[in-house]
Amino acid sequence: MTGRITTLNRRRLLQGTARLTGAAATIAAIRTAFPAGAFAQATGPETTKATLGFIALTDSTPLIIAKEKGLFDQAGLTEVTVAKQASWGTTRDNLVLGSAGGGIDGAHILTPMPYLMTLGTITAGNKPLPMQILCRLNTNGQAISVAKDLAGATVDAGPLKAAFADMKAKGQEVKCAVTFPGGTHDLWMRYWLAAGGIDPNKDVSTIVVPPPQMVANMKVGNMQAFCVGEPWNDQLVHQGIGYSACVTGELWKDHPEKSLALRADWVDANPKAAAALLQAVLEAQRWADKPENKEEMAQIIGRRAWFNVPPADILPRSLGTIDYGDGRKVENSPLLMKFWRDFASYPFQSHELWFLTEDRRWGYIAPDTDLKGLIAKVNREDLWRQAAQAAGVPAAEIPAGTSRGKETFFDGKVFDPDAPDAYLASLAIKTVA
Repeated sequence: MTGRITTLNRRRLLQGTARLTGAAATIAAIRTAFPAGAFAQATGPETTKATLGFIALTDSTPLIIAKEKGLFDQAGLTEVTVAKQASWGTTRDNLVLGSAGGGIDGAHILTPMPYLMTLGTITAGNKPLPMQILCRLNTNGQAISVAKDLAGATVDAGPLKAAFADMKAKGQEVKCAVTFPGGTHDLWMRYWLAAGGIDPNKDVSTIVVPPPQMVANMKVGNMQAFCVGEPWNDQLVHQGIGYSACVTGELWKDHPEKSLALRADWVDANPKAAAALLQAVLEAQRWADKPENKEEMAQIIGRRAWFNVPPADILPRSLGTIDYGDGRKVENSPLLMKFWRDFASYPFQSHELWFLTEDRRWGYIAPDTDLKGLIAKVNREDLWRQAAQAAGVPAAEIPAGTSRGKETFFDGKVFDPDAPDAYLASLAIKTVA
C-alpha cells in the first residue's frame, strides 16, 4: 500500500497541489480562506467546555479535524474533548448521562438515533431524552461487505439471491451484522436484502457488532455479511477476508449518513457555544472535503489516539478509489464520502423523514408517530444556516429549502417527502402492514 500512496503523492505534487505542513500553517490558511470572519458570532460563549463522542469511522473526521486543527479553540471552546466510544449503545448511554454525569454532551451519531432517543424507544426505561441534530457530518462512504461464502453477491438482485440460495442449499445460516437496530447501517442492509427479495426478518439472522469489531468478527466466521462505514470495508479487502458487495452510494447516490447531535438541554443552556461549536465543525468539513487534504486527513485520523488504523486503509476510498476485492476496481468514483460538497453538511428535513419512514417500515417506531412534528423538534437546520452565514459560507453553498425533493433508489423506488405513506405502501417486504 505504501507504493500506492507514493504514486498518489507524486501525482498530486506534479499537479501542483500543496500540503499544509503544520497546525499554524493550516489555521492561517483557513483564516485566509474565510475573510468574512468565521466564528464572529461565537464571541463570549456561555461555556468553553463540551464533551463529544465519536466512533472510529471515517465520517467522524470533522470532529477530529476541528480538534486537531484548533478550530474549537478559535471558536472560544478551549476545553472541547472528543472522546472515543466503544459502540453506538455506549454513545447512547453516555449521552443519557451527559457530561455532568461523566458522559458526553453530543456525538458523531447514526442519524436516526437522536430521534429514537427523543421518543424514548432506545433509552433505559423508555425515558425520552430530547436531542437536536445540528448538521449532517457526511453523505455516502459506507459499504455492505460479505464473506467469501457469499461470493457473487453484488448490488443487483439476481447475484444476491443466487449467493444466498447457494448458502441455504448447503444448510448454512446467513448472519448479517449491523451496528445498531434502526440505525443507518441496519436500514441500508435491510433495504439491500429486501430489494433482492430477501426478508431481513425471516430469511437471515441479524446481529449487532460495533464498527471497529466488524473485520475481526468476519475473520472468525461470526457472520457472512456486514454493513458499516469506512475504513473497515477497505480493511477487510486489504486483509483478504472478504469483499464489498456494494458501496451504499450505489443504493442511493449521495445518501445522508452520520449527524452531529447534542442533548437539547445543552443547546438550550449554551446557544452561543452551540453556534460556535457548529461553526468549527463546518470549517472542518470544508477542509476535509478538499482532495489536497485527504492524505493529511488519513494520517491524522489513523493515529493511535483516534482510529489506530494504517492510513493506507483510509486514503484510497476517501479519494474515490474503490477496490471491491473481487476484481472490480473503480477510480475517481463519484460515490466517495463527502463532508461538504453537494450540500453534504446540511441536515435536509426530507432526509430525516426518509429515515423515520424506514424505521416505521421495520417496526422501530409506532405507525401513528407524528414524524413531521418530531423532525421539527430534533432537526435544527435553522442553526446550521446561522452558523454557515457566520462562517462566511457562500450563498451558493447554502440550500434554498429544507427538502432535496424526490429521491430515487437503485431498485427504482421513489421517495417523495410529500407522500411518505405512498412510498411505504409501495414496498413489498416490510414489518408494518
